[in-house]
Amino acid sequence: MPRRRYIFDPPERFVAGTVGEPGDRTFFLQARDGGRVVSVVLEKVQVAVLADRLNRLLDELDQRGVTAAVAPVASVTPDAEPLDEPVVEAFRAGTLTLGWDGTSDRVLVEARAQTEDDDEATEADDVLPDDDAEDGPDVFRVLLTAPAARAFVDRAVQVISA
Repeated sequence: MPRRRYIFDPPERFVAGTVGEPGDRTFFLQARDGGRVVSVVLEKVQVAVLADRLNRLLDELDQRGVTAAVAPVASVTPDAEPLDEPVVEAFRAGTLTLGWDGTSDRVLVEARAQTEDDDEATEADDVLPDDDAEDGPDVFRVLLTAPAARAFVDRAVQVISA
């Protein structure tokens, strides 16, 4: 089956959220751009690690003065709204990737669909498939400004602790 690529550069909205009651919640990453909404399922621990690592990345960029050099953008309003409905799972995330795109001055957050190989992977297997290949795991890629990434972290922390 051909790979599906969901790319948001930048999204109107990018949040972590849940469906269900505490103790029986399903966690999602969700991005919206116009009428297009994509939701990816992941584990609570993946949301926690993503928020932690993203926070560390933003702190490192701040310490290096990288984000200060980026043209200021309008402040990002905290987003406490529920996930956009209907929440339809595009795929279940296996691998999460973070990075800084210095060309566009944006934070990259990427989720790849879980594959059978994810359970057997070792650190030596951390080579990601070629994005240009037609086959491979589906990809959900979001590029965010540093303030939008910080807002994502703040909400993710609240979602995890709820």
